[in-house]
Amino acid sequence: MFSASQGKLALIRIRKLLIPLPTLPEQQEIVRRVDALFAFADSIEAKVTVAREKTEKLKQSILAKAFSGELVEIEAEIARREGRDYESAEVLIERIKEERGKGGRNDET
Repeated sequence: MFSASQGKLALIRIRKLLIPLPTLPEQQEIVRRVDALFAFADSIEAKVTVAREKTEKLKQSILAKAFSGELVEIEAEIARREGRDYESAEVLIERIKEERGKGGRNDET
């Protein structure tokens, strides 16, 4: 069991303790430095917010470019450059449907 007056440290004795305080100029310097650190923390927070916004916009921009085929060379362009045929997905699907319809299906069961 503990109490505030345990160990002969009564409130009346605590009130009589002398606690050294920094001089007024030292206190003012401490306050000045703390204020400067808070201002620095605020500026970092603002920069982080701006960076997050830019990152989100960049992510959206990259996704838009990726889905529109602007980030990498598309297969049709590579095939043209290499002088080979290219079959789009739509054409491939139609060809597969036609082959299945003709009985050209070659399933192994």
